[in-house]
Amino acid sequence: MPTIKKIGVLTSGGDTPGMNAAIRAIVKAGNHYGIEIVGIQKGFFGLIHDKMQSLDSRAVYNIIHRGGTILKSARCEEFKTKKGRETANKVVKKNSIDALILIGGDGTLTGGKLFGREFDVPVIGLPGTIDNDLYGTDYTIGYDTAVNTVVTAVDKIRDTAHSHDRLFIVEVMGRDAGFIALRSGIATGAEKILIPEAKTFKEDLLESLKKGIAEDETSGIIIVAEGDDTGGAREVEKIVRDRYPDYDIRVSILGHIQRGGAPSAYDRVLASGLGYQAVKGLTEGKRDVMVGSINRQIVFTPLDKTIKYNSPINVELHSIAEILGL
Repeated sequence: MPTIKKIGVLTSGGDTPGMNAAIRAIVKAGNHYGIEIVGIQKGFFGLIHDKMQSLDSRAVYNIIHRGGTILKSARCEEFKTKKGRETANKVVKKNSIDALILIGGDGTLTGGKLFGREFDVPVIGLPGTIDNDLYGTDYTIGYDTAVNTVVTAVDKIRDTAHSHDRLFIVEVMGRDAGFIALRSGIATGAEKILIPEAKTFKEDLLESLKKGIAEDETSGIIIVAEGDDTGGAREVEKIVRDRYPDYDIRVSILGHIQRGGAPSAYDRVLASGLGYQAVKGLTEGKRDVMVGSINRQIVFTPLDKTIKYNSPINVELHSIAEILGL
């Protein structure tokens, strides 16, 4: 088993709260194992264009509470080509990097899997995405913070909704997954939650609102995941206005505020633990895996499985949401 002397770490795709906590843990764990850690700026773009910086304890001092990523993040079409990955491999060899730790979502892990296998480079992934849709972990880094951000925003919106008897349709992130919408919807007492995993037909939505009208409840909150099959918040607004023109409706699209802000305590602890385990795993010969946490136990899932499968929505939680809504 080759000795790991230098590890390169990068963040790729959308930034998430907790990435900095993971970077800090990787550096601290590297110090513990006598391994040099190199930060790669701007994800795979930096890997191709040799954007490297040495990371020591001083470099990661006072970053655990900061949102975003000190290594920056970017999407890189060039890395999707064989030529781009060949260039990246030359950079890896030039810098004497023995292994890579990648923090990101599905696209990041897909790129890492290809690169690791093509050039025999040990790669371990960390689940860094607010969507919480990666197979092989109960929670991804940044998800808890994103949910708390939505809850804070919706609590404030509800004050206005109640004061003016308005129906607010709040769109949250989740192009292919409704985890943020489902959990934040339950936490805020939303009257209806629309997610991609549960097909919502127009009549179902309108019947729910009809019940609210009958009970003289014309204020309320509908949480919509951006990828819901109804077409998102604007389309939901149109559907409701066409049937109930007297409803006073407002749309609020929370957008990228869900990615920002200081990570929650949960995300800091999760990211710290996974960062440490990634370094430890490399010293033990693990590769081509994602490190996650299932039932509070550390697990290493092959990247093939992580990429192939989606984390399923909690069916029981969805049933609870339906019962507790309108």
